[in-house]
Amino acid sequence: MKKLVIRLTPNKEDYLKIIYELGGTEKKINNKEIVKRLRVSAASVSEMMSKLLKEGYIERLPYQGVELNDKGLRKASTLIRKHRIWEVFLVEHLGYSWNEVHAEAEVLEHVSSIELTNRLEKYLDFPKICPHGGMIPEKNGILKEPLLEKLTEQNENQKVLIKRVADEKDLLDYLVSIDIGINDVCIINSIGAYEGSVVVEKEHKKIQISFKAASDIFVQAI
Repeated sequence: MKKLVIRLTPNKEDYLKIIYELGGTEKKINNKEIVKRLRVSAASVSEMMSKLLKEGYIERLPYQGVELNDKGLRKASTLIRKHRIWEVFLVEHLGYSWNEVHAEAEVLEHVSSIELTNRLEKYLDFPKICPHGGMIPEKNGILKEPLLEKLTEQNENQKVLIKRVADEKDLLDYLVSIDIGINDVCIINSIGAYEGSVVVEKEHKKIQISFKAASDIFVQAI
């Protein structure tokens, strides 16, 4: 008797990716974080978490959230690998800017074979990070994204290097508009109280960043 293979829908795959990108390889992710990122209802997220739990892709602890297990991490790493390699290709060879590639890569990742992804990676000379600073898993590899602190978690007068930003179209458009990008070095001038804006200095120019955007900018103190 043949074993029934349950294939993930693109929608389920997107949920696994979001859990991964939110740090769900090292910590529990609550439903509110997923609601915020995917802009869907809390009921939709709860329903999907139940399905992914039943199918064996996540672990869940009451009142704490969900975390990818080994099966979920393997699947998420494969999806992330495809997505980020396509983003590199679109930026480096088709003239896309970093805020334009997410939607295109979202489509391409679901229809690309492992063989095509491997050949594309070789053509690109084995890139290590995507245009948004995310690490690219190696072939047949499982990658746990390094946990970085958010810009909002830093202290005033701290010098930071912007290492990664969330792969979200509205955020990327906003960062382009205020001239903030990957590998920028900034000094934090002030952090507003009660989720106020963060003001940074970059190349002697002060830039005001909304708290919401700053929460999706990940940095390394230098």
